[in-house]
Amino acid sequence: MKEMPTASQPPSGKRLFDLTNMPSALLVRMWPAKRLVAGLRVCRCLRQELSENVTSIEMSCSKLARVLEECKALDRLCLRHNKIGDEGSGRLAGLLGRWTALVHLDLQSNRIGAKGAGVLAGVLGKCTALSHLDLSYNIIGADGAGRLAGVLGECKALTFLALTENEIGAEGVGRLAGALVECMALAHLDLSSNLIGDEGAGELAGVLARCRALVHLDLQQNTIGAEGAGRLA
Repeated sequence: MKEMPTASQPPSGKRLFDLTNMPSALLVRMWPAKRLVAGLRVCRCLRQELSENVTSIEMSCSKLARVLEECKALDRLCLRHNKIGDEGSGRLAGLLGRWTALVHLDLQSNRIGAKGAGVLAGVLGKCTALSHLDLSYNIIGADGAGRLAGVLGECKALTFLALTENEIGAEGVGRLAGALVECMALAHLDLSSNLIGDEGAGELAGVLARCRALVHLDLQQNTIGAEGAGRLA
């Protein structure tokens, strides 16, 4: 399974709170939620990276939410591989509107479905600085893609959107296509491994000429045949 690049190191002068790859049992023993929250009040969490730490829904939806709500100046959040699901997405959505400085959100491999995508979509328009959104390796489907499409036009700063392997299909791409034209800054779009086929390729072909900022489009492993390739050419 293809992995997207990890977030770059924070600019000089910014603190990095990195718990990547630390087993969650060890994390809880070393830093109980109360102590972790107390520390984050001091540093204000300019960047949070908690990849592969949360193995229980209860941790992600309650303790982690309480930790993150203390991060007043958060600009980068990486929660990939944490199984937060639709329930965790709802808790996270309640915080997103507070982080006006957020530019980078990575939610790869979190079992987020159409419901979770819809809840997130409901607040993404408030994240006016968001430039990088990665929802790869989830299960949002065509319905989730449609819900995201309804808000993409409000994400004026968005330059990077990754939806790799999300069971979007031709129907989902059709819903996204019209919204892509409204993403004036979008430069990188990854729709690989979504089985969009020739029909989905045709939907994209009809709007790509109007996506003037787009420089990278990944359509690998989408069962696109000669007909679809011809439309994209």
